[in-house]
Order: sequence, then structure tokens, then C-alpha cells
Amino acid sequence: MERKKILLDVDEVICFPAFLPLINEFLHTDYKIDDFKCYYLEEEAIPKERFMEFTEFIKNRNLYENATIIPNAPEVIEKLSKIYDIFICSSCINPFAKEASGKLFSYKYDFLLANLPFLKPENYVFTNAKFLLQADVQIDDYLPNLEQNKSTVKILFPSYHNKDISEEILKEKHILRAGYDWQDGWVNVEKILIEQEKELTLTKKKK
Repeated sequence: MERKKILLDVDEVICFPAFLPLINEFLHTDYKIDDFKCYYLEEEAIPKERFMEFTEFIKNRNLYENATIIPNAPEVIEKLSKIYDIFICSSCINPFAKEASGKLFSYKYDFLLANLPFLKPENYVFTNAKFLLQADVQIDDYLPNLEQNKSTVKILFPSYHNKDISEEILKEKHILRAGYDWQDGWVNVEKILIEQEKELTLTKKKK
């Protein structure tokens, strides 16, 4: 029997890249991720007059060297990998230096190999055009990525920037929410997907 497929985002779903620590280093601040509501942290944190300076400061830094793993991510993903075929689906374009994006590919690739060794590198799909792909399940923290995709089950992973999206909007777009707190996100994803598979198995047995 063919296994179902998951499209899995990386940034703000598997880990927080070390972007905020670099903002804090640059500004000499102590921001926490939940201090923000905008998807693009730099738009809230960096003064416009210092933006070019920040661009130079960050463009050659490895955002994945000290990335923060989101709680329970490796453990739950490994459990899911025994049921589903998991495909990493993530952008590797460095908006601060597109000409140097090859380094970001390498950094993200190395991070995935080190922290999710049970996933096949052949299943890494590095693209920003997620609307071109389709699977049985898609997990992403950025609503537009889910809106544009035709995957069967769409799960919005909780993050600092998507807490205010209403249940009405998600219901209208047929998107499930894995809670409101990113610290509990993977526990909720596990409940949604593993419980769903159990229900499907029981339904098939009854038939």
C-alpha cells in the first residue's frame, strides 16, 4: 500500500533560525520571538535608517549554526516518518544577499542532516514556489503557503506571527490549526495526524 506524503516546512516549524539572536546582537537588545507579530522580524525591529547596515551585518552569517529546535520536533517527525513519506519543502533564498544564497542551501542542508538523520536527503525540496507541489498533508506556519497549495490536509503550525488568524478564516480555507503556542505545536500535530490515521484504520476494518 502506498504511503501518504507530508510536505514539511523548516523555518518556524522545525526550528527558529538564529535570525533573532543576530538582530539582538546588532541592536544590543533582548527581544524574544513572542514580542513580534509580523512575519518579517526585521520590519518591526530594525530602524529604516540602519537597514542597509543590518543587511551587511547578516548576509554572510550562518543562520542554522545556532538554530533553536522547536520542542518535540525531531521526536514527532521521526514517529510520523514511520507512517508517512516526509518531504522537506523550504525556501533557501537569502533575501539579504540573493547572489550568495548557495551558502544558505548548504547551511540548511547540513542542519537537516544533523538534526533529522532519519529523513532521506533525496526528499529535500528547496523552493519558494510551494504552490507547485501537492501532498496528502502540508505543514507550514505561513498562511499564504497553505492557501496556494492543493494538499488534502493543511495544518497551520502555531507561530508568533499567526496567532491572530481567526478560526473563521481557517475554516473557510479548510485549514487545521495545531494550537496557538509554538511550544506545543508538535504535540498537537502528532494528535492530529496519528489520531487521524488510527481513525482511518478503524474505519477500514469496519468495512
